[in-house]
Amino acid sequence: MRDFQSPGRSAVYARHGMAATSHPFATKAALDLLQRGGNAVDAAVCAALMLPLCEPSATGLFGDAFALIKPANGEQIIGVNGSGPAPAGLSADAMRAEGLDAVPSRDVRAVTLPGAIAAFELLIQGYGSMGWSEIAAPAIRYAEAGVPVAPRVAFDWAAFAPELRGAARRFYLSNEAPLRPGQPFRAPGQAEVLRRISAQGAAGFYQGEVAADLVESLQALGGCHSLEDMASVNAEVVEPISAGYRGLELVELPPNGQGVTALLMAKILAHFDLGGLAPLGAQRAHIEAEAAKLAYDARNRFVADPRQMPHPSAVLAHLLRDQTAEKLAGLIDPKRAMPDPHPLTEAVHRDTVYLTVVDRDGCAVSLIFSIFFGFGSGLASERFGLIFHNRGAGFSLTTGHPNEAAGGKRPLHTIIPAMLRQQGRLLMPFGVMGGPYQPTGQVRILTNLVDYGMDLQSALDAPRSFAWTDGLELETGYAQQTAEQLAAMGHRVQRCQAPLGGCQAIWIDADAGVLIGASDPRKDGCALGY
Repeated sequence: MRDFQSPGRSAVYARHGMAATSHPFATKAALDLLQRGGNAVDAAVCAALMLPLCEPSATGLFGDAFALIKPANGEQIIGVNGSGPAPAGLSADAMRAEGLDAVPSRDVRAVTLPGAIAAFELLIQGYGSMGWSEIAAPAIRYAEAGVPVAPRVAFDWAAFAPELRGAARRFYLSNEAPLRPGQPFRAPGQAEVLRRISAQGAAGFYQGEVAADLVESLQALGGCHSLEDMASVNAEVVEPISAGYRGLELVELPPNGQGVTALLMAKILAHFDLGGLAPLGAQRAHIEAEAAKLAYDARNRFVADPRQMPHPSAVLAHLLRDQTAEKLAGLIDPKRAMPDPHPLTEAVHRDTVYLTVVDRDGCAVSLIFSIFFGFGSGLASERFGLIFHNRGAGFSLTTGHPNEAAGGKRPLHTIIPAMLRQQGRLLMPFGVMGGPYQPTGQVRILTNLVDYGMDLQSALDAPRSFAWTDGLELETGYAQQTAEQLAAMGHRVQRCQAPLGGCQAIWIDADAGVLIGASDPRKDGCALGY
């Protein structure tokens, strides 16, 4: 139990339904839909459509989405991959000929096709109980009326506003300045897009006036995108992957996402007695940092679009083999930091939105939705004002690399929804937004719960660390003495300039018949139930 005399918040307890998102309006919209008879899938998509209005620097309709679903009738978990491929005309050779060694991140060449709307339609048609019009209605209403900018949203808006160019400045700045807390953000163009989707389904986005606006705007910026590219986008059902951790099972999506990174990291850490270490001590942060370096290095070498890589099943099996984790764990010196592994292939970013919903029948959704960087590419469509994501910055330009950029190929993705189960029974849908931090963040939540016995909200509240390309980042909750001890071990320690990630989670206590929701204080959101 938390100390009620210290700053913090309690977890939310409810019996019939629960939603946890990074913005109160999105959480409330999801809960309202549950109470009107919608299921968790309906509510999750409803919340997702709200978030481009509530957190426009973090996500948008021209983005990608991934989800894990446990339907009400059983314990099987189903995966949905909603990542769009590169346009057919994208060429790594052409970029290398320009002298580039990486895909320019704030550039039209980093704009891959958007898969989120296709993913939402797959979810609605395959697992939902309502139609597009009812699910999209709250987002249409708020797009026209406006959403007051929340404090963390304003913080991010100010940080990324300098990246906005062209039409994006017209739609996402007010008198050439970022919006401040309390100012209303209105997006009538997004309302028009959502009306078309409500009437025509995903075809109203990938074809017709909306697609024309998107493609014409991209071509005017120098892109090779076509209407044929847009019309070809689809989402797919995929088989989740999983790995055990001290009697529990962590469930992730397979590549082209980085879920396997979280699984490998957890398997490496299972070789250490974390519970015997101080939760905020130097030794735990050190062991976790070393495990992250090894797991991310493996990710960068092997993870790519499985449709265009040789022997994807064999690669995945190798990464999840017990012997692989054992050998990697053996490389960790408990007293000394290893040199940083090969630089990570995808650029640094801190954005994305994550949400989770559980309904009264036991249907559960873990969903993540992103435009990659803050305000994505920094570019937007001329008519409707949709921000173009820059997920193609996750590609490599190394010749022959599994993740080498190519037309029709999906890039390595950082966004990863997760679920936790025990003996085949779902315990918790959860996720941690925050770009490359996500695998480390998921494993930190897992070990907080399992090794340190923290309650759910405390597991989210606790300070975080992250071994990244510039060194070992520590949030302000870490003591200076701990930072000095880590530096003495050889870590390049630095204090975080922004919070690490943002988590949402719902614990399902089936025996007590109660749902327990928690929401990360690093964002503006909340959990609500009924």
